[in-house]
Amino acid sequence: MPQFLFQGSYTSDAWAAQVKDPKNRIDVVRPAFEAMGGSLDHAWLSFGEHDIVGVATFPDNVSAAAISIAVAAGGAIQLKTTPLLSMDEGLEATQKAAQVGYRPPGS
Repeated sequence: MPQFLFQGSYTSDAWAAQVKDPKNRIDVVRPAFEAMGGSLDHAWLSFGEHDIVGVATFPDNVSAAAISIAVAAGGAIQLKTTPLLSMDEGLEATQKAAQVGYRPPGS
């Protein structure tokens, strides 16, 4: 099944709510991922551009998009979702690229 990288940045209001009532947010959001047929495989709090990063598995792109839209619609977190390819899929894509026949401008 396809895997996706999720990178999220909380709003200041979301951080304030978590400080007031701390909870493991992974436990809170895991059922939403499962409702879309997916699983939240790993997640971490992080420093830097994003406050939280995670890897999830979904049956298809539409299900991953649905969870991204639902989370973003809540307004507490800005979420970036990136489809991930396995190394074998990347190799297959590279091999197919050799057959595309694309020519850049000026060639």
